[in-house]
Amino acid sequence: MSKGKLVVISGFSGAGKGTIVKQLIERYGYSLSVSATTRAPREGEVDGKDYYFKTTDEFLSLVDYNGLIEWTKYVDNYYGTPRKFVEEELSAGKTVILEIEVKGAANIKEQYPDAVLLFLTTKDVDTLRARLRKRGTETDEVIEKRIKRAAEESELMDNYDYIVVNDELEECIDTVHSIIISDSYKTENMAEFIKSIQTDLSDE
Repeated sequence: MSKGKLVVISGFSGAGKGTIVKQLIERYGYSLSVSATTRAPREGEVDGKDYYFKTTDEFLSLVDYNGLIEWTKYVDNYYGTPRKFVEEELSAGKTVILEIEVKGAANIKEQYPDAVLLFLTTKDVDTLRARLRKRGTETDEVIEKRIKRAAEESELMDNYDYIVVNDELEECIDTVHSIIISDSYKTENMAEFIKSIQTDLSDE
């Protein structure tokens, strides 16, 4: 069985990452890596589905034993990607999607050079700001902080393999799915197939 593919999806807050990832999982059966965190569960969140909820000691133990592919501390809580689930899914030949921020993506690429890195963005800053406002859950001050953060993240966009503009939802979902599929057919990802063809031909 061929090893699965690791796909990292990052993007600006407001670019639609969560929606795109949810649709990819529902439509195409990709595996979604669930993050571990030390923050308390919010109402309705389920352990093992939304997050793996850990104590600080449990989380740091995972760090010590190399149980996380990447991790960070944000607003007094730890967040990380468990290695065991990702490795098991990849070994089973599945495509695994990680929805993580830009620094985490860089760490993933170092450990998994063949990972596919996609960055989602809106077509311009005005659209990004409008989408953040449309949420209706954040003050103008928080929105501007997110725009400032987006400016910082934009400096790392050229580290990604693909940039996808989420201007129309269905088109964006199709584009991301097409990228994942087409990447599987790159020559370097077809080594086993090429070898089998060469072996068959040499036996003729």
